[in-house]
Amino acid sequence: MSDNQEPILAKEESVAGIPSPLLKLKSWQWWLLVFINIFFLIGGQAASVLLGRFYYDQGGNSKWMATLVQTAAFPILYIPLLLLPSQPSSCSLKVIVLIYVLLGVIIAGDNMLYSVGLLYLSASTYSLICATQLAFNAVFSYFINSQKFTALILNSVVLLSFSAALIGLNDDADAPSGVPRSKYVIGFVCTLAASGLYSLLLSLMQFSFEKILKRETFSVVLEMQIYTSLVATCVSVIGLFASGEWRTLHGEMEGYHKGQASYVLTLVGTAVTWQVCSVGVVGLIFLVSSLFSNVISTLSLAVTPLAALVVFHDKMSGTKVMSMLIALWGFASYVYQNYMDDLKVRRARQLAQTRRVDPPC
Repeated sequence: MSDNQEPILAKEESVAGIPSPLLKLKSWQWWLLVFINIFFLIGGQAASVLLGRFYYDQGGNSKWMATLVQTAAFPILYIPLLLLPSQPSSCSLKVIVLIYVLLGVIIAGDNMLYSVGLLYLSASTYSLICATQLAFNAVFSYFINSQKFTALILNSVVLLSFSAALIGLNDDADAPSGVPRSKYVIGFVCTLAASGLYSLLLSLMQFSFEKILKRETFSVVLEMQIYTSLVATCVSVIGLFASGEWRTLHGEMEGYHKGQASYVLTLVGTAVTWQVCSVGVVGLIFLVSSLFSNVISTLSLAVTPLAALVVFHDKMSGTKVMSMLIALWGFASYVYQNYMDDLKVRRARQLAQTRRVDPPC
């Protein structure tokens, strides 16, 4: 790696004569930013899942509130956005609004499915099922983004699917206290559906960047996340009032096992940690690539079961250990395939640069 490492993704070189501060970073600075964003993503995602499970364990029961807090803290992202130069879009405002509304509604539905899944599953089981998002991502990327379906990718899809099936068919599944088997099955199906919908969302976002917006800079990624989160938050608020769950929130807060202050802090903490995770996601998209960000997001799901062992004393049965090992095997296959793809691209770029530097006689 050279002394001045540039972000791999398409970069904002300058807008209105203002250079982007992330250009021409030294190697150690680039790696430092990468590791900081990896920490934000892994730590934020693990903390938000654990806090979500804590909310339910201590007496919280509003699925719409659990959905709302996943996007409600999006104004935090305005801070980094305001520090970056804006870049005009070639798309009409109507098209951009349509994209944000469509994706925002999908995000709200996806968050609702995740909330139901976490209500009926332990944090560790929930995270292991979420790991199937890589398998779904491979399928949707093949049909929507024209990604190749290699033997390693197929191996990953099969292994991650088998890992989820192993958890779902486990008769000794450690559902939270008081959750019957039927509710466990609902939680399993909702979490699996949420993982598939999340992967579809990623593919649709990539399609929007490449085919419609035709730019993928840090500010554009932040704008998409902010405004789709705004739409998702509005949908969640509507759902909260339309379902009537808002009437139960006062009693829920008063009956919270750890007290009213803890209730508020839990919801605020969950909202903030989801946005910390979001900062890590978009940071890695900018510094490395959207694929790398998705892979690290999936890797962080392996951290949550270990954290759940410490925080909630979740059981780590033999079936769950086997499922985790199979999921890691599938994850490794996916990562290795993308490493090979990245290596091929780098070699092609080096060859092209060599030809430009040394033209034929």
